[in-house]
Amino acid sequence: MTILVTGATGSVGRLVVDELLAAGASVRALTVDPARAQLPPEAEVVVGSLARPSTLPVALKGVSAVYLAPMARTVRRFCELAREEGVSRVVALSGSSVGDDHEGSSGHEYGAVEAAVREAGFAWTFLRPGAFMNNTLGWADMVRAGEVAMAYGDATQTPIDLGDIAAVAARVLVSEGHVGATRVLSGPSAISLREQVAVLGSVLGKEIRLRDLTRAEQRAQWVGFGIPEEAVDWILDGFEETLRHPQVPTGVVEELLGRPGTTYAEWAAANRAVFS
Repeated sequence: MTILVTGATGSVGRLVVDELLAAGASVRALTVDPARAQLPPEAEVVVGSLARPSTLPVALKGVSAVYLAPMARTVRRFCELAREEGVSRVVALSGSSVGDDHEGSSGHEYGAVEAAVREAGFAWTFLRPGAFMNNTLGWADMVRAGEVAMAYGDATQTPIDLGDIAAVAARVLVSEGHVGATRVLSGPSAISLREQVAVLGSVLGKEIRLRDLTRAEQRAQWVGFGIPEEAVDWILDGFEETLRHPQVPTGVVEELLGRPGTTYAEWAAANRAVFS
């Protein structure tokens, strides 16, 4: 059984390749930049992208299952081509924002991917992670300066390590019992932005302060960075919601992998060099 990993240069897809190879699977990796991906020699590499459907027939030939990176713009064409090539199984990376009707929500694109895959008749599994631990890599300059400026410092989420998402994706691709399932993924514990800053300080052995911004200050900053206003409002609304209703771990990673999920402290230690 050959499994195609789309987006094999991406932050999750690249890790899925490694996890599948470790599980003994035959892997074909689709990437626009093999040199950047530094893919293992055991993986068959095909140059292409979901963004360019003309590259997909070669990538899909002889494939029985696909790890599908989210790309709403071309997902229906992917589904057509995959059905023509006899693909039966699709595990799609989605997001916990599916069903959120906010104008700026990422859930609209994830929902479109899920709908196309479901309607195409594949044996599907949808993975819906929430916030990524990697999101805080954007704090690196502030951490080095000793002060992280953020609104909603007490907003409490359950961020997840990308490696745990990849491990789950590989597990459901090579094992039974996951067809027709939607798996909502989280990290192993709830943690506020303020607590994440404290963890980074502890890992780095230095004092790092969190300076509270107002919503208006944070909004102006992010809009100034070029983030669309509706997306900024959605993110800030999400933080505000977790002040009222802190997120709770789903436990799905632990259930599927039979091991604890990666904690924020473990993730921070593994990424110490980025913040140093």
